[in-house]
This record gives sequence, structure tokens and C-alpha cells, in this order.
Amino acid sequence: MRGVVFDGERVEVADDLEVRAPGPGEVLVRVAAAGLCHSDLSVVDGTIPFPVPVVLGHEGAGVVEAVGADVAHVAPGDHVSLSTLANCGACAECDRGRPTMCRASIGRPGRPFTRAGKPLHQFAASSAFAERTLVKAVQAVRIPGDIPLSSAALIGCGVLTGVGAVLNRARVALGDTVVVIGAGGIGLNVLQGARLAGAVTIVAVDTNPAKEETARLFGATHFLTSVDAVRDVLPHGAQHVFECVGHTGLVRRAIDLLDRHGQAVLLGMPAPTAEATFLPAAMFLDKAVLGCRYGSSRPQHDIALYARLYREGRLLLDELVTETYPVEDFAKAAEDAEHGRVARGVLTF
Repeated sequence: MRGVVFDGERVEVADDLEVRAPGPGEVLVRVAAAGLCHSDLSVVDGTIPFPVPVVLGHEGAGVVEAVGADVAHVAPGDHVSLSTLANCGACAECDRGRPTMCRASIGRPGRPFTRAGKPLHQFAASSAFAERTLVKAVQAVRIPGDIPLSSAALIGCGVLTGVGAVLNRARVALGDTVVVIGAGGIGLNVLQGARLAGAVTIVAVDTNPAKEETARLFGATHFLTSVDAVRDVLPHGAQHVFECVGHTGLVRRAIDLLDRHGQAVLLGMPAPTAEATFLPAAMFLDKAVLGCRYGSSRPQHDIALYARLYREGRLLLDELVTETYPVEDFAKAAEDAEHGRVARGVLTF
């Protein structure tokens, strides 16, 4: 079968991958579509260290092909959106409703794939850039069959992260003020999360003026090409500032833009050794800096909720898909993503 493989030096669209059959508590999914997220490219450029060789991709949707023993919530033929959280479901964090903090879901890649008899690692517990992938049952979330799978694929990362950061982590309230730095795939979902939460002023900041129309579609009330102009819109600063780029200098600017009792939420992915600085004295007015993993999501709950909001016309998914590419055109999709030409490019099988 086909899949996108990174061997530590180059990316190749292979056609000779194999994946094992599902064991107890596992689901085999025939992937229909997978979004290309910057996290995939960050593995390739070394920003995210990951063992190789690895099958890339982590934002996917498809159709259940087979299930292992003890799997009851999905069956062959069901449409599913994939979560990257291979959480155990039984630890104290899972029991508290915090599966993103489950230690079983962090840094323990499996190797269900083989190529020429040699095992390959699975990226983010999903490897959605393959015609078929094997996931834990908890990662397969059933969705209505009338949702286009190219759109449903994006729920599993970009939507969970962006909308979840607003609703679950920051808990933006009706009437709050929000600044979103970076109007890419994650930033657009933060914007629509702020819209859903009822924020009254939603400022999108991106150096690319071509992104204004889309940013406003997703919920921005203002669009700026520089953080320097934010105080012209919000003289006292914002209650919530989301940094969606992963630039340490913008982390500092996000903190500087906070109003009293404001909070900066860090969503962008800098290099693991990158350091950011800020003035501690500026924090004494009850300000906070929040990390956020995967939108602090509960995928079985949140994916079902976002699917419902999409069907009601309240959550935008189709509008996120700028371009679709056959998996063989991965290089073109990666180039478009690197140059900011797409909100989300989607690979199809």
C-alpha cells in the first residue's frame, strides 16, 4: 500500500508498505483523506525530534475496515475521524477527563507498519499519510456519514487544537476580547472558537494581507498585519492572546498585549531548545501564560460535538480545505504549506 515515509534524510511516497491486522482494542482504518499540518513538516526539518523511519501524517479520516476484539463503539463501514491521543483510558488523568495528559499518549510511538520486512514508526499514534492505518479504539471517533471525509479529517488536529484551546483551555467567555497571532490552519480555528464562545472583539494578526478575507470569514472582527497595531484596537490589551506561530519573539509580544487578568495561550511549536523571555513584573496583575496540548481536548466528546456544529452550519470545515492533492503530490502539498498558500492542504487516497 501507499504511504509517505521519512527516513531521516528525505521524504518518499512509498508503494510497498504493509500494516498488521488489528489486535484486541485496535481498529484498522482505510484512510480517505489527511490534512497536511506543519507538525508533519516539523518532523522533516527536525523541529520535532522523532525516531525514523516513520510514516507521517496525523490529521485523518476514513472508513473502518476491521476491528479487533473488545471494540464495540465502531464497526466495519463506519466513518471515523482520527484522534492522535492513544490514551489508556484508565489512569488518573484519563479518569479526570484530561486524556491529553495521559502518559501513555506521549512519546511512545508504536511500529505497526513494515516495509521489506523492516518495522517503521507511527507518527503521533496515527500515521494518516497511509492508505490504511492501525489505531487504538479510543482514537477512532464515529462521525455521520454525510460529512465529507476531506473536511472531517481536519477535525482530528487543527479543529481540536484551535477550537479546543479557546473552549477548553482558555475558556473564553461571552463578551471577552481575543487576539490571534497567526492566521494559518490553527489560527483560523482559534478565530472560529472565539466566535463560537461569543468574544466581542476578535483581532487576527498575520503578516500576509491575503489572509484577511478568510480570517474574517472564520470570525475575526479586525485584521492587522502587525502586532504593533493591536493597541490601536484594544488600548488596554486583550483578555486572551493566542500565539499560533511558534516564534519566541511573538511569545513575548503575546504577553505584552495582555490586559489585566489576561492570559497568553501558546499553541505554536518552536524548537524544543528555544527560549522566550518576558518581564516577570508585568505578570503581577493576575496575568498568566498557558501551555496547551491538543486543545486540552476530550476527542470522543469534542469530535462528536464539532461534527454536530458543522452539520448545524455553526462550525466551518469545508472552508478550511484550500486544496486537495493525491498522495503522490506530497512534495507539492508541502511546498504550498511552507509558503502559506493554503489554510489546509488535504492529501487524498
